[in-house]
Amino acid sequence: MTIGTRLFTWLRGEQVGTDQFGNRYYREKGKTTFQRGGGRQSREKRWVLYYGTPEASKVPAMWHAWLHHTIDTVPTGAATPLYPWQKEHQPNLTGTPLAYHPQGSVLRGGRRARSSGDYEAWRPE
Repeated sequence: MTIGTRLFTWLRGEQVGTDQFGNRYYREKGKTTFQRGGGRQSREKRWVLYYGTPEASKVPAMWHAWLHHTIDTVPTGAATPLYPWQKEHQPNLTGTPLAYHPQGSVLRGGRRARSSGDYEAWRPE
């Protein structure tokens, strides 16, 4: 985070919550959400200060919806229902030891099953 972001957060930010990864979420003090109807329309600014390396995939779905004004209520553990088919949010693991490497990948040892008899290698003449 830059010094400008820190200064803006300190002067104009109001912390509204944190997620399971330690990211902190803020909104601008004194602003209201988008007002429909007559009159002037304005939105509050919303932003996240990442814990550790800034990585957008570390933002869970409900917090992403709040940041982008899809929902107006601040997500809390009790307010976000989890269905039996939902998994816990996981950031992008590419480049980490936990990254997915399919069978036959060089990063997994480079071994794979031989091809079946329907494959014929091309040989230039």
